[in-house]
This record gives sequence, structure tokens and C-alpha cells, in this order.
Amino acid sequence: MEHWLFVQVRGEHQLEVERVSDQLVDERASAAPLPGQVGGQAVMLIPHREPGMEETTLPRDYQRILAAVREAAGPFKARQVGDGLGIDVSVRAKLEPLRGRLVRLVDRGWLRKLPDGRFTIRL
Repeated sequence: MEHWLFVQVRGEHQLEVERVSDQLVDERASAAPLPGQVGGQAVMLIPHREPGMEETTLPRDYQRILAAVREAAGPFKARQVGDGLGIDVSVRAKLEPLRGRLVRLVDRGWLRKLPDGRFTIRL
């Protein structure tokens, strides 16, 4: 089966047509996320956790965060992880990016956030 992708450019430009085979569609769907750009800024793409997926698929900073979480005994707050990573948690501008990364790991299924705002490893 073949897929057709139609791209129309308005104005004096011609209609462009690209034919994409099933093999290419499958390759694109199974490709691992690559670093991308948003608004001209480089961003790290954090994959959603799937069964059997290793932590090594995460960027190194996120691997360090998960290691700090594992070392903590039980649920923890972002400040505790920051202390474990050597971040000056008394400065809000340094703590908030860490909190954002923790929430991103929750959204992607790597961590779990409890109702009281503490984080824990997802089993």
C-alpha cells in the first residue's frame, strides 16, 4: 500500500506531491525521538516510558534525577532531590527548573506525583 502526502503552497508556487511507502511510514513511526527545536531553542525530548524501556534512553540530567530519587528513602520533595544533586535549593530560580523536570518525568510515566506534592518512583 502506498500513501500520498499532498502539500499545497498558495500563490505562484506549484502543487507538490510526495509519495511515501509503507516501509518509510513504519520507519518514521518507530524512530526514537531526536533532539528538536521549539521557537529556535534546542529542546530535549523525553520519551514516554514503555515496558522494558531502560533509563539510558533519557538524557544524562534526567538519569541523574532518577538516581537521586532511588537513593531517597520513600516519597520526596523537589528540595530533597535538589540537595542530593548539589543544587542550591535556597534559590528559587535554581529549584523551579528541577521541579519542571520532575513534573516532565511524571507526565512521561517515569515518576509518580502524590496528592501532597511529593514524588516517588513508578514501579
